[in-house]
Parts: sequence; C-alpha cells; structure tokens
Amino acid sequence: MKVRTVISPIGLIVGRKSLPANNLKELIAWLKANPDKATQGTPGVGGFGHIGGVFFQSVTGTKHQFVPYRGAAPMMQGLLADQVDMLIDTPTTSIPQIQSGAIKGFAIMSKTRLAAVPNVPTVDEAGTPGLHLLQWNAVWAPKGTPSNIVTELNKVIVRAMADPTVRQRLAGLGQEIYPPELQTPEALAAFQKTEMAKWGPIITAANIKGE
Repeated sequence: MKVRTVISPIGLIVGRKSLPANNLKELIAWLKANPDKATQGTPGVGGFGHIGGVFFQSVTGTKHQFVPYRGAAPMMQGLLADQVDMLIDTPTTSIPQIQSGAIKGFAIMSKTRLAAVPNVPTVDEAGTPGLHLLQWNAVWAPKGTPSNIVTELNKVIVRAMADPTVRQRLAGLGQEIYPPELQTPEALAAFQKTEMAKWGPIITAANIKGE
C-alpha cells in the first residue's frame, strides 16, 4: 500500500558559466555542433540526472558524453570547475548557484516556472515542449499494512503538506506539492503506473542499470 505525498523536485537544465549558449535553443545547437566533446555530469549511473540526460537526448536529437560523479555535490563542483558542460539537476543543488550567477539556468523541466528562479523559463516556453522531468517522492507502507493505518497516515501527511510553513519551505527548495485530491493511495498507484510506462522503455533502450 502507498501513501501519496509530495511530488518533487523538478529537473533543471543548467550549464557552466563559460558555455557559449545563453538559452535552451542555443544549448541544443551547441550540443549538436559538438557531439564529440560535449559532456553532462551526473550524480551516478542510472540516477535522476543520467536518465534525464538520456531523455533529453532522445527528445532533442543531441549526443553528449555522461560523466558520473559520486553524488550531487561533487557533480556541481565539477560544473563550477568547468570539468563538464551541463547538468540535469535538482533545484536544491542548482538554485543557489543560479541565483549567485555561478552557473547558467537554461530551463525548468516542467509546465510551470519555479518561484525561486522566476527568470528561468520552462522547457515549453524555451521551445522544447514535453521535455518534463520530475524526481517525485512518496511515503510507502509495507505490503499488507491494514487499510485503516494507511488512511490515517495519509491524513497526517496531507495535513502536514497543507501547513503554510511547510509549503513555504518546500517552495524555497524548488519543490512542488500536489493538490489534496491527488495525495491519495489511489492517485499514487495510478501515477506510478504512468511513470513506469514512460520511463521503462527509455531506461531499457539506453541499457541503464543501477550500480
């Protein structure tokens, strides 16, 4: 059984400050012109950024090399040091660097902009509609957990997600909270099924295997 909670965070397409491209269209053009040297850092093989990068390539028709790091922090340090050209990252890591001007923010991989970086357009606005990527989170209960326990847990979590302080804190981290009607075990089951149908073929085609 499952208890639906927050769906977050959204993928961000970012690049090193010295990259010639200044928007998503220019980034795609630069990647197509430099397929043999263009690189994307990832926090590890088979993770959010890696799968997002494969999805990015399939949608944009680009090719670049993946450079795996041991986590998000080393990956960001690699971008700041110009060791790689771009990342598909989470808001928690990228937003502070975008705000400081240390890296370039090209697009939000969602239908809506993030309040923390309002000047970064969505992929739809930037000319690549449908290039959406969410690293969603949920609360899960072991199989066989009584339904009344799941229901009570769900109520507590939904109530916590409605707290203004919680919402403000999550928004500041670039995270989104789905409306209450989608914060249910049934909604989670349907969402999980949709996500598996979307990402399963992409992962299989790229022969991505978790380490």
